[in-house]
This record gives sequence, structure tokens and C-alpha cells, in this order.
Amino acid sequence: MAARFPVHGKGLGLRRPHLEELAAAWPAAIDFMELAPENWAGLGGRSRRSLAAVAERVPLVAHGLGTNLGGQAPLDTAWLARLKSFLVDYRICCFSDHLSYCADEGQLYELLPMPFTAGAVKHVAARIRQVQDVLGQRIAIENISYYCAPGAEMSELEFIGAVIAQADCDLLIDVNNIYVNSVNHGYDALDYLCGLPAERITYAHIAGHHVRAPDLLIDTHGAPIVDPVWALLDEAYARLGVFPTLLERDFNLPPLGVLLDEVERIGAAQAAGNERNAKRRA
Repeated sequence: MAARFPVHGKGLGLRRPHLEELAAAWPAAIDFMELAPENWAGLGGRSRRSLAAVAERVPLVAHGLGTNLGGQAPLDTAWLARLKSFLVDYRICCFSDHLSYCADEGQLYELLPMPFTAGAVKHVAARIRQVQDVLGQRIAIENISYYCAPGAEMSELEFIGAVIAQADCDLLIDVNNIYVNSVNHGYDALDYLCGLPAERITYAHIAGHHVRAPDLLIDTHGAPIVDPVWALLDEAYARLGVFPTLLERDFNLPPLGVLLDEVERIGAAQAAGNERNAKRRA
């Protein structure tokens, strides 16, 4: 994979129920792991030792839950300072968060969508630049799943492209979110893929979702990945190039071996994508 990526290959989200099994026998399938810094920063004792052991095994990336990039309340600079130290302590090579807001005067415990407007682009881009200045590095923003878009002046794709351009930041592409949104909002997932700035992609997420109705999918990270999402990942590799990809599973955690089967399937898709793309270039 190209040197521009902070990690390579296939990854898995780090979850505490798997720590003991990971410590006993490290799976060869895992090339990198992702954690939520809010769940680990400041911890000591056994948790700190476990995380340090994982950091010795594989590269880590951090995916934030509470930076509140799109919010109105001032950014929590004290947290950003702690985050910067945390990233250094564990040699974490990439930080990302969601293109959303999640707090006002307190945490809302939900990732809520930004309005797709020029004013919102300017607002969130300025906050992203502030975060990047504090951390001393570029960050990546993730395209979220959303269920309504009130007051939209532009498409989701236009919005995310404008934010990336104005903030001069990177992109964490969530393939499942693209599929979920395409069903819920009736747009073409392949057109969306082709409109993304491929040169800004750092890595990708792939996950499962819940089917509430034929035209209503709920992003849960609590189920196996379905065939249409696997197919969309194949198309992404074909159209944008092969990039590092991480399996997200947050709820209904199965045994680690079941997740590793899905991680291996990511690896197989990457190998097929690299072979296919090489033939096209030949």
C-alpha cells in the first residue's frame, strides 16, 4: 500500500473483552488496531499495561467519540492537550473523529449530523483547523450515518468535500455508512464513492447494520457485514485504490475468532483489489 497511509492492511477495533485472548496468542490477521481515546486516556494499572502491550504489537490509530467538531460550545482544549499526550505516549499514528456534533452544554451521547450548508462548512472547518493546531498534526473526519438533513443547501457529498478542502484535513471513509445513507436517502452509493477525494483517505471502516425496513437501515456496529457492503468495499478498492480497512464491532460482540474471519475477508478483498488494479495498469 502507498506510503501515504498511516497504517497498512486490515485492522480491528480494540475491545476489552478480547484483551486476555489477544495477550495469550496474538492473531496474525491483525495489522493494526483502533481505539477510542476517551475510553483509555488517563487509565492506569492493568488497563494501561494491557494497552502498552498492544501498542508494542501493532500500530494504533485513535478514533474520537467526543471532540464535538461540529458543536457550538467552545472546543475542550484541556481534553485536546491530554489527547495530544496520549497519542504520543502510545505512538498513535493517526487521529480521527466524526463529522458531526455530540455536545452543547453537556454530552448528548449521540453523533448528530451537521446541516449541509455553507455556514456549517465554515464553522466546522475552523474547528477542525483548531484541533489540528493543538495536536500538531492533520486529523481525519468520518462520514457519519444520518437519518434526516433539515435545511440542506447542498448534498452530503458536496458538504464533506467542502469541509475537507477548507479545513485541509483528511478523510476516514466509512463504507457501511455510505451504504446505509444511500438506502435511507435514495442516492447512488457508487456515485458518492467516485466523488470522494481519494487522495485524502487515511483508512476505512466497515461494519454491520440493522434492517428496520427495506428503506430504513440503522447503523449499529452490532451485526455481521452484509453482502452489499462487501460489494461496495470491492468497488471502493477498484475505483479509489486499495486502502487500509478496519472492522468495527461495538455491540453483540461474538468470539474473537468470528471477528477474525471478517478481518481475513477484508484481507482477501484487498489482495483481489491489488491484483485487479495491477492488471489494469499493466
